[in-house]
Amino acid sequence: MKIATYNINGVNGHLPILLKWLKESQPDIVCLQELKAPQEKFPIKEITEAGYNAVWKGQKSWNGVAILSKGYDITEVQDSLPGDDEDVQSRYLEVIIEKIVICCLYIPNGNPYPGEKYEYKLSWLNRLKKRADELLDLDIPAILIGDFNIIPTPSDVYKPEKYKNDALFTEEVRKSFEGLVNSGWKDSLRSLNPDKEIYTFWDYMFKAYNRNAGMRIDHILLSPYLESRLENVGVDKEVRGWEKTSDHAPTWIKLED
Repeated sequence: MKIATYNINGVNGHLPILLKWLKESQPDIVCLQELKAPQEKFPIKEITEAGYNAVWKGQKSWNGVAILSKGYDITEVQDSLPGDDEDVQSRYLEVIIEKIVICCLYIPNGNPYPGEKYEYKLSWLNRLKKRADELLDLDIPAILIGDFNIIPTPSDVYKPEKYKNDALFTEEVRKSFEGLVNSGWKDSLRSLNPDKEIYTFWDYMFKAYNRNAGMRIDHILLSPYLESRLENVGVDKEVRGWEKTSDHAPTWIKLED
């Protein structure tokens, strides 16, 4: 089973890119972030024609998350992160596919730091940790997957000194990620590539992709129940080099059936 995450940065604007990648890569399950489309504007017709069924939660102009599945039924659990009934931002979608709980995440960016957006990010991370602990307590196969907007370590970013005061790289934010890993969630990409340079995002500015001035902010964390099933991981970096593409690259894992 191949499971991928892809911040599409506008599902309609980058639909040709998404469909091309789906055809070439053939993932079984895909978690999308930053749809930038209201609920009724999600391109379900084209997604269905590509061989996928989907659940999604859109939001006008920004945010939005979706989960696509090829050949597997999707059971929706919840479309918002528990803990704040006043939070209306579309950043979380939790489903069950083949007895695996899959949590698609679009964690807030948090910039500018410091400020209200950063405090919202910390609050969101605290709520995520609570839900993640609940899933671990259930001792079930589960995945936290998506755009975390977190650079876990200095080795996960080009020139880390430039991000000292960036909300993606503050000590508090990195400790939140570390807390998930220390509690039992496996950082799948890093676990199979402990010393390899891995980036999943390259800014549009200053020819960042051409210079490989990237960062790793898209992550796939596995509950202990799934650790032994992890076969392979990867980043489809070449997709970032396609014309009129997202600033993220699809990131994926393969699990034994």
